[in-house]
Amino acid sequence: MTTDRAAGSAAALAAARVAAVEDDPAGRLRLLRELYADGGDRHLPFHRAAHAFLGWQVRRGLLNPLTSTRPGSPWWRAVNARLLRDTAEARALAGSAARPTSDSVRATLDFIERPSARRWYRAHNHSIVSAYLDHEELAGVEDRVERFFVNLALMRVLYAHALVAAPRLALGVLAPVAPPLGDPRLGMTAIFLSLSRVVPATYPLGDDVHAFIKAEHGFGHLLDVGVIQPRVADLYAWSADELDIPRLRDLVDGDVPVYAWDRADADLWRPPPSRFALVARRLIH
Repeated sequence: MTTDRAAGSAAALAAARVAAVEDDPAGRLRLLRELYADGGDRHLPFHRAAHAFLGWQVRRGLLNPLTSTRPGSPWWRAVNARLLRDTAEARALAGSAARPTSDSVRATLDFIERPSARRWYRAHNHSIVSAYLDHEELAGVEDRVERFFVNLALMRVLYAHALVAAPRLALGVLAPVAPPLGDPRLGMTAIFLSLSRVVPATYPLGDDVHAFIKAEHGFGHLLDVGVIQPRVADLYAWSADELDIPRLRDLVDGDVPVYAWDRADADLWRPPPSRFALVARRLIH
């Protein structure tokens, strides 16, 4: 079989595996675990972070069938499907000479062949950012609260990557402690990738973002307002270079994430920092 045919077969197999669970949220979780389990002990520990984020999506009903009495989100379904397809294709290609059908599959194959925290983030975030860019039109029809949290989720997952791969950018003078905090094999990563402490397990959420901003306190506010936001422009620029996706730079305007978001609606991204957030800003420079 030629390498082109092998790549096509791998892509077709991946598409079929994902299509089989398209309307089965629990099936998507099982497929994700199977794809990591196929790599044995070298890969399965990395499943923790991806599972935490996908589990949050399932609990909120984001991946429910569109024909359900409680329909899911076309955008979240599409983004998750891209991640699963890329992972399944890379798994099918492992050990062959066939060329991946996309850069995100290539990044995932690199992780499979040489697993590390940095390569895991590069693979995961390449798939996620590519899906964001491909499906911005779908994101645009989500309600205001959902679009806010879509941006927040991206900001956090890019930051978690930086903890491992650019610790000085992520934590300034505290850079030496950054890599273990972001390691996807450790439980702490779920704090960065899951928004369950802020977002109710419901969908959709409406347009009143203020209520959810007020509900975010403690660690979430400290992380988002005290640590990430002051460096968000640099974070997106670094991520664009790290992933080799220049268009990622267009998803932030100064200190405001603007994916499917009105640039004039910036005040929501600049809430008054708490005392602890102010301390964090001064400490992490």
